[in-house]
Amino acid sequence: MTDTGPGSVGGIVARIRDRAAGRRAVSVEDMVAVLGRRSYGPFLFVPGLIGVTPLSGIPMVPAILAIIVALFAIQIVLGRSHLWLPDILGRRSFDGASVADAMRRIEPVAGKLDRWFYGRLPALTGRHAVRVAAVICLLLSAVVPFFEMIPFAGIAPMSAIAAFGLAILVRDGALMLSAIIITVAAVGGFMAVLI
Repeated sequence: MTDTGPGSVGGIVARIRDRAAGRRAVSVEDMVAVLGRRSYGPFLFVPGLIGVTPLSGIPMVPAILAIIVALFAIQIVLGRSHLWLPDILGRRSFDGASVADAMRRIEPVAGKLDRWFYGRLPALTGRHAVRVAAVICLLLSAVVPFFEMIPFAGIAPMSAIAAFGLAILVRDGALMLSAIIITVAAVGGFMAVLI
């Protein structure tokens, strides 16, 4: 059975799906309101997750997601207790049906993530580790526009960002290590294509 509690991946996906369902458009601020503002993990996980769905193929969506990740990552590094989003980004909206459909498609995966990941190597999800992860996410968000030179290549850095967010959300240090590996593979693969 899928965990749909407030701190679960399934719960986050279900809440975003419900917010988007039946709406012509769903704004970034709508999604932020669904997540609350005190937990860091969802603010990296959700933009990363959207960045690996078909929505990432829409022009400018990866760039907008990267800016959102960068803003949240900076605030995490600074240790802010409430994360802030400027109105100009908060008002940006996506097609409600597309968001709801994307969330429905990843719900089965979300359920598996809740079962697979939780509580391993807790030392790697402490306050300092979270800030290091945020710095890496900030750097990844900066390279997303370069990855966009190759169609759908932006999925690679967004996957790493989603993995960091998920690791923080479920407090799984082993997943934090996996996120680092995904980061190295993404950047290394991109460099190999360019060279």
